[in-house]
Order: sequence, then structure tokens, then C-alpha cells
Amino acid sequence: MNKYIKYILSIGFAICLGASGCKKDFFNRPPESALTLGNFYQNTEQVRASTNGLYNSPWFSWNNQASWAITELYAGNARTYSSDVVNFGKFAVTGDNTVLSDGWKSLFTVVAQSNALINNLRKNVPASVPVAEVNNALGEARLMRALAYFYLVRVWGNVPIVENSLDYVDNYQINTNPVSDVYKFIINDLKFAESNCMTKIRSGASQSQGHVSSGSATALLAKVYLYMGDYANARISADKVINSGEFKLYGADVAGKTYNDLFKTSNNNNEESVIAIQWLGGGSYGHGNSLQASFAYSSTITGTGDGYAVIGPSIDLQQAYEPGDQRVFGTVMLAGAKYPELNQANGGYTVPTDVNAQDTRAAIKKYVVGTPTDNGGLGAAFSAGNNTYLMRYSDVLLIKAEAVLAGAPTTSDPAALTPFNRVRLRAGLNALPAITEANILHERRVEFAMEGDYWFDLYRMDGWDGIINNNHPKAIAMISNQERGIYSAELPRVVYSQKFVPTNANFIFPYPATEVAQNPKLNNPPVPYIFK
Repeated sequence: MNKYIKYILSIGFAICLGASGCKKDFFNRPPESALTLGNFYQNTEQVRASTNGLYNSPWFSWNNQASWAITELYAGNARTYSSDVVNFGKFAVTGDNTVLSDGWKSLFTVVAQSNALINNLRKNVPASVPVAEVNNALGEARLMRALAYFYLVRVWGNVPIVENSLDYVDNYQINTNPVSDVYKFIINDLKFAESNCMTKIRSGASQSQGHVSSGSATALLAKVYLYMGDYANARISADKVINSGEFKLYGADVAGKTYNDLFKTSNNNNEESVIAIQWLGGGSYGHGNSLQASFAYSSTITGTGDGYAVIGPSIDLQQAYEPGDQRVFGTVMLAGAKYPELNQANGGYTVPTDVNAQDTRAAIKKYVVGTPTDNGGLGAAFSAGNNTYLMRYSDVLLIKAEAVLAGAPTTSDPAALTPFNRVRLRAGLNALPAITEANILHERRVEFAMEGDYWFDLYRMDGWDGIINNNHPKAIAMISNQERGIYSAELPRVVYSQKFVPTNANFIFPYPATEVAQNPKLNNPPVPYIFK
């Protein structure tokens, strides 16, 4: 992590990008040689633009492989033979895995860049800039820092809390802090963001809606409270978001749209988007969305030479969908399905009858958006222009349902059923008259498959005590029954079964070996954090 802190020092305020307008303008910036502590934040527009960089390249290495390797392969939603990530599907990841290391580096780069803004913005803004504008930018930075730590703590458990990255440039030796303190730190940041970010009402899909809001912070707070087993506050926060009217459910509140439409480049920053990475697309490597490169079944789809089908949808995931679930079409490519939005120049793309990504007899659709021509000229190899969701409004609805259930065996309370069934009805399914924890977990799995969430749902199945004490019997039992094998080539299809039984130790990933070499204190017992 030390080198990422040095990186922040070297670029100073290069994260303070130019004013937003069109997609490219969102990431333009003045020459770095022109930036000094005293001359950049001279007006409201520059302060508003100061957070732009937090929505893009710092997240690249997390988004590129680490996010889906950890949350989809590890969770049993996907399978692969690819040597760099295959161990994630076998619970055999070690500290020298470069994909795991890339994820750590990326998330701590988000922390470091957020810290640069948090620690320097206020003292370098003239009095002519309204305080509310400064506080909004600081709120955005603190939300991004909180989100990065929310990923870090769920992957590695005890991690170092760093509020000023420059404190450790010369001698990076720092203890980890306990999980409970990291969650407290996250909540403090999100409460600040909730109080200081601007309020919004989302309408249509536009770049102006790319930045987070007070409602985004409240939505993420609801999710954090849910992980902590604080159902009362999770419900309060979810209700606050729902009652605000800021976000809408695509295909339910937004007429003429479907679940599949959520993942089209033209619908970036739509009414359901709560937090999203804003990819430039078509630019230099590291500034565009690389998910299509790994997910797309072939280069016929991408038109840019990539499309490697590095993962396929597991048999277990394919079998999890109920008959008639419209989310299948937007998530999994099945033989014969036609996608008119892909390969438009040739009349659309029909999935081949012999489709077979990683011996799953299917392929991934979600985050696959097609050629640059399909996307208004936007895109290049490893650089599509579609956003990556970090949170959607449907998540808030399912959080509300789970918070009302509050650990009970079942509930038929309309306060839980209404938001839960809204998500199901949008998917073309029937409403349920009562729901259980298993119903909610299932709904979350098929709603957010390939969006980097399912492993974390399994990780929290045994409650806050399970997280704190790293004890996961319910999750282990469920994972042990997952089908992680392959389909036969011959018809009728035969399943060549493969199953794995994880241990509690598998629920905390090893620290990257390169980081431990630089900071051996990572392996020491955590030290309580002294909150400022």
C-alpha cells in the first residue's frame, strides 16, 4: 500500500478533474504542472469537479478481475479454467495471487485519493465558494472512502484505517484495526455524507446524475446496518430512501424499460442507479469498463478483439432461476436467445446453439454491451463505456424487506412484502404471500448476479456474530451443496459434478504477500482504533 500513498503524493491534486459536461468532459483535467494547493479550487465549478476522479480509474483493478473473482467465482455463481482466477472457485486462493493483490491496491487507492481531497479541499477554497458546495464534495469523498472500506473489511476482515495517507509515506508500518472499528469508521463517513451531500430527484439517464447524493449515502448506510444486524436502523435508512422518491425501479416505475435495459450504455446514470463507477470508454487502458472483455462470449460481440468468456454462469446459478424470470435474459446468454442491441449492423446477435463458456453450455450477458457502433461509437478493447453499478435501488427495497423480517423465521408483514414483491414483479414473477430469509437470499442472488454481491450475502448469513467471530456454519452448509461442475458435451446433458466444502478460514482472504512484506504488522493482532 505504501507505493499507492506515494502515488497520491506525486500527483498532488490531479484527482481534481475538469468540469463535467459531456462524457469526456467528466474526466478532462488541466495540466498537472498547473495545479498547486492554492490555485485550483477557485470557483464553485472547480469544487464540484474535484471529486470526478473518484468515480473512475482508482476502481479499475477492483472492477477488472478482483470484484467478480471474489464475489462470483468464490460464491459459486460462475466457474472458470483460467489459471489466474481458477483458485477462487476452489477456495484455494493464497496471498501471492496477483488478482487478489490488485483488488487490495485498487481499494486502497480509492482510500488514498479520497483522503487527499478530504484533508486538503477545505483549506484551499476561497471564501467566495459556498460552504455547502465544499461540504458536498467532502461528503462525496467520504462516501467513496466508506465504500472502499466496506469492500476491504468484507474481504480481508481486520484492515488498517488510514485517514491521512501522507502520514505513512516515509515509513509505512501500520497495524490493522478490528472489524468492529472499521464498521464504525464506515458509518461515521456515511453519516457525514448523508448530512452534507446534495439531495436529488433522479429523472431519465444523464451524466449530470453520475455523482452520489445524500440519498446514496443513506442507501449505503442501510446496507451497512444490515450487515451489522442492526435491523432497526437498516429499516429507518431504507424507509428514508424509499420515501424520498429520489430513485425508481426500472421497468416498474420507469415505463418502457426492462431489467436488461439497466445494463445498456445509453442508460448510464438512470433512475435506479444509486452509486456507479463512471467509465470513460474508448480511452486509455484503465479508464474504461473492462468487464465485457472478460464476460463476452466472443469478439463477434465486442468488435474490438476481446471477448474471452473467462467465466461462465455456473450450473448452480442457472438452476437458481425460476421459470419465467426475465432476469435470465439480462444476465445469462442461453442458446438461441437473440439480443437486438448487440451486433446491430448485422441485425442483432443470436446466441449459438453450441454456446459453451467454461463448459457451462451458456455465457454471461450482464455488462456485455456490444461493439463501439452499438454504443454510439463509444468503446475499445478492455474499455467499454457502460457504468459499473456499486449499488442499485432494488437493493434498498430488498434491504427494507430483510430489515422488517429482522431475523424471524418468516413474515407476512406488508412492510416487508411490498418492497420484496416489487422486485419480483419487475422480473415477471408472482408475488409471494410470506417470505423467509431463504427467499430474500435467493432473490438477492438472481437480482444481483454478476454485480459483485453474492459472496458478501453468503458471508453474512450467520449474522454479525458470525462476521465478528468468523464462524459461518449456515453459509458453509449452503456452499457445500452448490453444483460447481460442468455439463457434458453430449445430449442429453449430464452434469459432471464438482462440489467444495469451505472452512471458516476461507471467509477471510489472505493479505497480499507483497503487502505483508512491506508491512509485517498486517499479521499482528489488530489494535483498537483511536477515533478523532
